[in-house]
Parts: sequence; structure tokens; C-alpha cells
Amino acid sequence: MKISNHLGTVGPLLLALLTVLIVPHHTNGQCSPGDEKKVTEKATDPDQSRTRLYKGESIFTLQLLDAINTAMPNENLFFSPYSLYNVLLMMYFGARESTDKLLRTGLNLQWSDSKATVYEAYDTARKSLQGRFSEANAVGFSSVDKLFFGQQIPISTCVQQKFADTIEQLDYQTQPDEQRVYINRWVENATRGQIKDLLVPGAITRNTKLAIANAAYFKGTWQTKFKAAETNKEIFYVSADRQMFVDMMHVEGTFSHAANEKLGCHILELPYSDGPDEEDGSRAANQENQVSMFVFLPPAEPNALSKLLSRLAAETDILHEVVNEGISRKVDVKLPKFSIEKTVEMKPVLERLGMGQLFENTANFDGFTDGREPIGFDEVLQKSKIEVNEEGSVAASATVAFSFRSSRPADPAMFHCNHPFVFIIYDYGTRSVLFNGVYRQPE
Repeated sequence: MKISNHLGTVGPLLLALLTVLIVPHHTNGQCSPGDEKKVTEKATDPDQSRTRLYKGESIFTLQLLDAINTAMPNENLFFSPYSLYNVLLMMYFGARESTDKLLRTGLNLQWSDSKATVYEAYDTARKSLQGRFSEANAVGFSSVDKLFFGQQIPISTCVQQKFADTIEQLDYQTQPDEQRVYINRWVENATRGQIKDLLVPGAITRNTKLAIANAAYFKGTWQTKFKAAETNKEIFYVSADRQMFVDMMHVEGTFSHAANEKLGCHILELPYSDGPDEEDGSRAANQENQVSMFVFLPPAEPNALSKLLSRLAAETDILHEVVNEGISRKVDVKLPKFSIEKTVEMKPVLERLGMGQLFENTANFDGFTDGREPIGFDEVLQKSKIEVNEEGSVAASATVAFSFRSSRPADPAMFHCNHPFVFIIYDYGTRSVLFNGVYRQPE
């Protein structure tokens, strides 16, 4: 799909790529009985299935954030749970036996009665996303999936039916490095030139059988822009005994603000523009088209950030509460101006989430080939990039801890992001977290 070209600034961009290498499987799995037929049948309630898929994804999102933070506890983080979840869903469509059960649990798909039901929810969500964001929109988001099979791989009928417009076959056996360059170019095009040279020489070999990829791109301008003339060097408190200077943006406006006692933090919603000439930072009237950044601001105390991340992972329904609990009020906002570029090896992160068996020799992905060719996953790599400035994009930070109250004082609330914080980019239409991250310090 196309993204609006008139938007002012580069937003978060991300690619998640799975490189699949030969693993010796000895299984005779087939496409799940009835899946070929069920794929073309209409589910009883596709909207309900899609809602359940979104809920499972939101649970996965918060667990993933905590796992990545545990693996990288001292770094700024930025990644897309949405992109990774989509890639894992495609793995699920090719999984069999115990691997099927592992992914059903890990992706919170226990609500479904078949792969066909899950696929219909996935496909409906994908088409809905493409229909919502077009050249005429002020907010642009695209998510593109790709299955790069080797030319010699016998692709199952099920997979051909489900992903007819997603499959591409490459000559890994005789031209592995040329195919690496080709995939890198696909990535670069899908992310509008922002993610380049993702795969290094040697990442694709003659043994590669399948690379599953998702490229997600977002670009948006703030509904209430920060004033460039008011951006100044200010102190950012990395910790109690370490401070650094940062370019701190400033704006005062009307925003949705909440104090959440379960999480022990304050939360601010910074909407992206849904149309021209919007200056009110409160939630858009057409909420289904709204995309917002939510900033989670814990107290300026030791271990406050870690406690917040643990609570987010434990409260499985907290996102629904967060996006609906804020009150519209005057807020004085300060937010760092920054950029982050991050490559994350997701294999150890997924191991922390109990999905390490996906990379073992016993994993069964015979659904991709009807058992005629063993497929095994070896590596999960995700590269992301974000730029935040006065015009738009993602970022957020933590500030002074308020007493928890929901009153509306006459003076503006102060939400000054001068110490570590968590941020997410949330899409109301899909009820999904598109991107999220942790900002600990200026880079």
C-alpha cells in the first residue's frame, strides 16, 4: 500500500526477518485436515475472531517488552511487536503437532478452533489495515509480509492458497549472495529507503530454504506539534547519580492524561494528526482511524522503570484500560528529541518467552511443504529505526510523580520527560501496538 508523501517527518520504521536454514527433521506431517477447504469458507463471526486475535496480540506485546528489557536492561529499546507477531503467525500456519501447540500458546490463539479461523482473522485484519491508510491520510502505516522460498522447495497447497500474493521463490542454491542483496533491496523499498543492508554477507547460504519477512513502516505528524523555538538543552536524569544534556521539546495543550495505580505511573496520549489543521491533542472523533503514542511515566525513583515493565507484562488487560481511562486536560509537556536505530536478535528473547523449541531439530514445520522437504528456523532478526522531532514521530519520557488523582486542576498538569520512560504507538483501528520502546538516555 502507499504511504502519504506529504507528511512532515520520518516516523518509526521496522523490519523483522526470519532466516531459515536446513534442520534434519524426520516427520510426515500434512496440511491440517480440512484446512484447504476451510480457508475458503466464511467463519461464523469473523469480527469476533479478529477481536480475539487482537487481544492475544496485546498480551504477547507486553510480555515481549518485558523479555527484551530483561535481555537488554541498560539500553534504549525500539522494536515492533506487531511485525514479530505477524511473522510468528505465518510460522504457525506451517507448524504441526507439538510446534503447533507451542505457537498456539505463545501467540494466545487458544480461542480458535482451527488454523482456518486464525487465518481468516489475520487476513481480515490485513485487508482492513490496507483500506484505512491511503495516500489521502495524514497518518501512514504499512505492513508487508513475504515468504521467500527456495526454488527447489515443494510448497504445500495450503500455503499456496493462503499466501498466493506473498510467496516468492529465489535461487538460494546457485546464487545465495545475490538473493541476500535482493532481499535487502526488498526491505529497503518496503521501508521507503530507511532500512538498508539488513542482511550481512553470509547471512544467506546455499542451505537456506525459506526466509519469512515482515516490513512495517509508519510516518505521522503530531496532532499538536511541539514548538521548535522552545526546544532547549536540558538535563536528562539517567539515574540518581548520572545526568546528561538532551534537546528537550516543549508544548502546552489539551491531551488525554491518566494516573494508573496498577502500573504506578502517569500516562499521556500524544495523537498523530488524522487530518489537516488539527491543534487539539485530545482523541480524534473518528477513533477507528486514530493512531497515538502513549507515554508511560514512572516516578523518578530507583528501579521504577523495571517495576513498570514487570507490571505491564503481568496485567494482561491493561492496554484496554490505558487507552480508555484518560481525561482530557491541559498538560505542559516536555519530551526529548531523539533518534534510535536498533538491531535485535529475537531468538534469545523468544527463548525467554518459552518458545525456544521453535529453533530445535525436533520442531515440525511440515505444513509449509506437506512433509516433502524439512524446514527449520535458525535465526530471527529485527532492525528498527525511529526519529522524533517537533513535527511528529514517536518518543516519550518519564517525569515528576504526581499523587494519583483524577481531578482537573486549573493549572496545567506537568508531564516533563526528563528521566527514563516507556512509549508505545497504538492503533485504535486494529487495537494493536505497532511499535514500542524504552528511552533510558540520550545516545
